[in-house]
Amino acid sequence: MPKCYCHKGRGPFDPRSTPLTDWAPSPDHYPQLKKDGGRLDPWNVRLSHVLCNREDYGWRMRIRGMLERKMSLEDIAEELNQQGVRTPHGSAKWSAATVR
Repeated sequence: MPKCYCHKGRGPFDPRSTPLTDWAPSPDHYPQLKKDGGRLDPWNVRLSHVLCNREDYGWRMRIRGMLERKMSLEDIAEELNQQGVRTPHGSAKWSAATVR
């Protein structure tokens, strides 16, 4: 994952359980998203935490919709800040660079 929120870092994972915990392992379709036809092939998967995967997916889908509406990166950042959307770890607020 580009951003990891686990207090233990990217490497440690909780054991898989039902229901899954935030820090359980989760396959992430990357670089081609499942929505775009990506499959869990060795060249298109990375391991992430459940929570980190959900956060990343949420950002991607929200930003994608804004890009499809022809919004600039600066406008997207401003809207995300106004909506109070959680920023990537370590960022005080959204900027064009964090949107990209």
